[in-house]
Amino acid sequence: MNQPNTPPPNAASPRYGSVFRDGLFTGRTVWVTGGGSGIGRCVAHELASLGARVIISGRTQDKLDRVAQEIRDDGGLCDTIAFDIRDEEAVKAAVATMVGKAGPIAGLVNNAGGQFPAPLQAISKRGFEAVVSNNLTGGFLMMREVFLQSMQEHGGAIVNMTADFRNGMPGMGHSGAARAGMSNLTMSAAFEWASHGVRVNAVAPGWVASSGMDSYGGAVKALIPQLRQHVPLRRLATEAEISAAITFLLSPGAAFITGVTLQIDGAASLQTPLFPILEHQRAPAFEGFHRAQAPEVLKP
Repeated sequence: MNQPNTPPPNAASPRYGSVFRDGLFTGRTVWVTGGGSGIGRCVAHELASLGARVIISGRTQDKLDRVAQEIRDDGGLCDTIAFDIRDEEAVKAAVATMVGKAGPIAGLVNNAGGQFPAPLQAISKRGFEAVVSNNLTGGFLMMREVFLQSMQEHGGAIVNMTADFRNGMPGMGHSGAARAGMSNLTMSAAFEWASHGVRVNAVAPGWVASSGMDSYGGAVKALIPQLRQHVPLRRLATEAEISAAITFLLSPGAAFITGVTLQIDGAASLQTPLFPILEHQRAPAFEGFHRAQAPEVLKP
């Protein structure tokens, strides 16, 4: 677990190009699980650039340390704590530690998760349960403990990570089941916790040009460069585009939004054989993350 730094008067690196106003989250602590890479790393950077004291967590301390140093180099505040969200006692202890250190948790981004490609008939019970634990049970444990130890008294906002599961997830049925469960859990929590001043929403990204794409091999890796052909906007999302949606849902501007799952997929889930996806270059990407790097699988 690392200490936050005092921001230097002049950060050496360029700033995150957020569309939100400076200081939006000043004085607020926001926790991002899975903050050591990919979308979580990007979200942590954006929130820190807007004044938040950011807590990033994950299972690998070295990855967290690298992101925390980036945030500090950019002038932000960041704590780290390594643990496994699937371990109930570890979650309880981690939340207690960080609440004791940083005070009330104003926002939670339940980003941590993971899966592997496989047809349903090839998924073992152990493999299925591991993915559900990563993408649903662990997120529930984080929500519950942050609520019980902080938000029940002080209010706050939670944003859960799901995925584009609306038409099923062939080839990743275990992940689709877990992500759909998280979307339903989001609705239940939004209703039950509203009287405590807690809003709960979710985002459902489609295909995102993130470092996670480099974790796949074989047929999936070969398919990734072709994904844009199945998106009406004719490109993949950037990490910054997902982060912007999450940041909005955490912000005061979303004060009357709770219980929704926001689809962020460039309309890919709406495709139909009755209407062709036309080739074009009229949907420029938002490239707000100054430290973003294209995944290797998408490089020429």
